[in-house]
Amino acid sequence: MTPVFHPVLVNSPFADPCVYVDFLFDRRAMLFDLGTLSDLPTRKILRISHIFVSHTHIDHFIGFDHLVRLCLGRQKQIHLFGPAGFVDQVWHRLASYTWNLVYSYDTDFTVVATEIHPDGSGLSSEFHCLRGFKPENVTVRRFTDGIIHLEEGLLVRAAQLDHKIPSLAFSLEEKLHVNILKNRLEEAGLVVGPWLNGLKQAIQQEKPDDTPIQAAGTRGAVVLTLRELREQIVKIETGQKVCYVTDAAFTPKNAERIVDLAREADYLFIEATFLDDDSDRAATRHHLTASQAGKLARRAAVARVIPFHFSPRYTGRGNEISAELQQAWNGFSP
Repeated sequence: MTPVFHPVLVNSPFADPCVYVDFLFDRRAMLFDLGTLSDLPTRKILRISHIFVSHTHIDHFIGFDHLVRLCLGRQKQIHLFGPAGFVDQVWHRLASYTWNLVYSYDTDFTVVATEIHPDGSGLSSEFHCLRGFKPENVTVRRFTDGIIHLEEGLLVRAAQLDHKIPSLAFSLEEKLHVNILKNRLEEAGLVVGPWLNGLKQAIQQEKPDDTPIQAAGTRGAVVLTLRELREQIVKIETGQKVCYVTDAAFTPKNAERIVDLAREADYLFIEATFLDDDSDRAATRHHLTASQAGKLARRAAVARVIPFHFSPRYTGRGNEISAELQQAWNGFSP
């Protein structure tokens, strides 16, 4: 399976939390948390369409100003998601600047902020550059099954965690992975082209088997049914899943929610802030130890686990943190 999502840590595990998810075959990206963005090239930042913020401690949201600065003067819309109170926080951040010159811009950079409440309700508001980023089009939201963002082919879920304040964990999920079998394509007398995107969309949308699809053949255009093409040239697999967990106390409720959200994820990015020898400090600070993170990854049966958000007290000892998590993930820790 050729993966569609390509997630990477933006910064060192000791630096601000931030995971960049690039999309294959699509000029877009998503971001988990909004820490310092100085190491991310401008061209990559400008591909971002959606950002999911766990909470607004400064190390998780300091990159917002950098983002706005780069997007000003561009015709671009960015969707941000965060916990309860997030819409007002975005507004206050934007309101801290003077926007008297933006009314003459030719473009309307827009921020759409959404907050998710513990009871499944929420709120969205738009902030338009051309109107001085004042809040407008405030909309009451309701989220089902933790799904906070839904579009063709993918969805994003959120789980409410306790960090002494609400902190959100996220899961980016590909609904189905549609893989075109190139050897079968040639055998069927068909050729690669834009029409394959239409075929994938029809499968993602679960259109009827008799839906006609205009395909490109070696001898010209040909019309085949969705069922014929699906059976001849397509392999459908379970889609990718990327999970992001940070800033959560090791409590039974948090553990249950993390495991449910991350179950069988292809990638689990999870904080490992302290070593297990400092578990008392971790509990006081409402963070996970490396061993606790590894045990959660094991319970969730994830394929890959990437630790981050290391405490600076362990500078130069990052390998110890990774090793402790790895042992727990493999079932060797006490």
